Amino acid sequence: MHFITFSRQMGTKGTEIARLVAQSLQYRFYDTDDIEQKAAEMGFLDDIREINDKAPPPLKRVFSYRPEINLDHLYAVIYELARMGDAVILGRGGNMLFRTLPDALHVRVIASRGTRIRNLAERGYRPEAAQIVMEKSDRERESFVRFAFHQDWGDPGIYDLVLNMDKLSVTTAADLILCAARADEIRRRSHDTISSLDMMELSARVGAALAVAGFPSSYVSASVHEPGNVRLTGVVQVPWEKSEAERIALSIEGVATVENKIEIAGR
Repeated sequence: MHFITFSRQMGTKGTEIARLVAQSLQYRFYDTDDIEQKAAEMGFLDDIREINDKAPPPLKRVFSYRPEINLDHLYAVIYELARMGDAVILGRGGNMLFRTLPDALHVRVIASRGTRIRNLAERGYRPEAAQIVMEKSDRERESFVRFAFHQDWGDPGIYDLVLNMDKLSVTTAADLILCAARADEIRRRSHDTISSLDMMELSARVGAALAVAGFPSSYVSASVHEPGNVRLTGVVQVPWEKSEAERIALSIEGVATVENKIEIAGR
């Protein structure tokens, strides 16, 4: 099983490139519509739309657990889609979500401002409008990655391949990515990907359930290192909160055991 994640600046034709790569490899292609469709099936559609490639307002992040819950639900949806097999995943910080999987290739597509404006003009944007929507898109995507993953969206170090589209056609860019995706260094990597995805999804679902119950990750964190085995860490104020967090984790489908390492403040 292999994954290619795409991060792209608006106006770079990154979506076209991603679609062409998916078609050439006969991989599934997941964009906003596919993610929302799966979210609707899982009952998370409203949550996903609240955090769709943009960070929540600062006050909401401070005074509500909702952004964290929405983020965990987004993760669970993408992991569930990924379990279906080889895939190209557009946006949503896919390169960070799958950073621990050795059988994933992470691509970023960029271009100069002039190239991006010309590409948007081909889609009917006037130059002034193109400038405005470009800047808005960049701000939202940058703030989302910083909020969700505490990373710099533009840092080339979090990608395997960065393509500048100033001199490349869509076909040429796709060919370069296909060459990398088919290289032995990528293809020969073996990994129990399904098991890893199951554990990552379970961790996200437990984290969301804990946040809903008033235990955000800043207090209690859930991690899964073995299938079905959840480890809880963090600090709570009273003993019953430690027991309640464990009860919540055990109530999640797929959880077999809980290793409760939560500490009680003052002890």
